[in-house]
Order: sequence, then structure tokens, then C-alpha cells
Amino acid sequence: MEHVRRTSLISQVTDQLRTEIREGRWAVGTRIPTEPELTELTGVGRNTVREAVQALVHAGVLERRQGSGTFVIATSEVGGALSKYFADAHERDVLELRQALDTTAAILAAQRRDDADIEVMNRLLDERAQAWDDDNPRAIEADVELHRAIVVASHNAVYLQFYDSLLPAIEAGIRQRTSKTGESYDAEHRALVDAIIAGDSERAAKATNCFFNELLRDFE
Repeated sequence: MEHVRRTSLISQVTDQLRTEIREGRWAVGTRIPTEPELTELTGVGRNTVREAVQALVHAGVLERRQGSGTFVIATSEVGGALSKYFADAHERDVLELRQALDTTAAILAAQRRDDADIEVMNRLLDERAQAWDDDNPRAIEADVELHRAIVVASHNAVYLQFYDSLLPAIEAGIRQRTSKTGESYDAEHRALVDAIIAGDSERAAKATNCFFNELLRDFE
């Protein structure tokens, strides 16, 4: 990021923060730098940084979490609006939408994944399994990141932006189900990733549908 040199400092800093998010340097679900760090990065005062961050909070792009910091929850104002809508949606409705989205993403990922995608998916799969074995809260984060990595591997930017708007609702649903059942679904996730890596789009779609059908049985 470059030091701001002109007037309308709040607007300029807001645009810089938005660019960091839109271009993926601050991914959805990650914590952005602290106010002192942003002050150093932009070369403006702390009050200006605070106002710029607050502007993106109001837009639904960022979310302040007491005691944890400020996190990216969407890549655009449109995504932020969708995120707020999905936050109030019924869990079954979100799962049914995810089934359609994740199945298509798995098919595309099996066709388009590259070596970098495979490396990321394998890493997240292992992190997820280890965190679940250790009863580490990181397990849910790794779960969300793994599903997002599959969408990334579809190499469809529009698809990814829409999916990112769902992430807060996805994470909330996973936390709720985990608190009830404690089920890790490790085998199902491994079957899905294996199919994508193998380039078998039919098997990837089947693995995704089987997983979501199992989750949706709770609502029958």
C-alpha cells in the first residue's frame, strides 16, 4: 500500500482498504491489520483510519469482533448486502443453496484445478482433520477454508465472489451443527477432495451431493 498524498483522506484510505480486499490480499474470513498497523501502512492519522474502516463496516464488507479485531466478511458492498441477508436465512435454505453451489464448484474444480489448488486443498484437509482430532476451534475455520478452496479451484471469479457472501452463514451453520453432533465428516471431505484431485467430476458431484443429502436429513 502507498502513502496517501492528496485530500479526501478518508475516501482514499477506504478505497485502499477496499482494493486490498477485492484483490485478495485480505481474504474473506481473515483479520485485517490493526489501526496502528494501518496508520503505518497508509501514512495517515489514526482517526482517518478508524473512519475508513467504519465506512466498510457500514457497507457490510468488514465486521468488528469484540476482543478479536476486524474481519473481512465480503469482497464488495453487494457481497456485504447478500451476507446480511443470508445471516437471517433459515439453515435448511442455506444448505439447499450450498448443495447446488458446492456441487457445481466441485465439478468445475475437478476439470480446472491446478497444482497450486491441489496443494492448498490437501493442506487444508490435513489441517481440518488434525484440528478436529485435537478438539481445536481451528477445525471449523479450516472446514470453511477448504470449501472455499474448492470454489477457488473452479477458477470462476464471479462464482467465488458470490460464494464469499455466504461464508458467514456457512460458518455459523457449521458451528451450530458441530455443537449439536460433534461429527467431523472427515471421510466425506476426503472423498470429495480425492475426486477433485483425480479430475473425476462425476465422482466429485456425487460426493458433494451425498454429503449435503446427509446434512439435510435433519430437516426431514
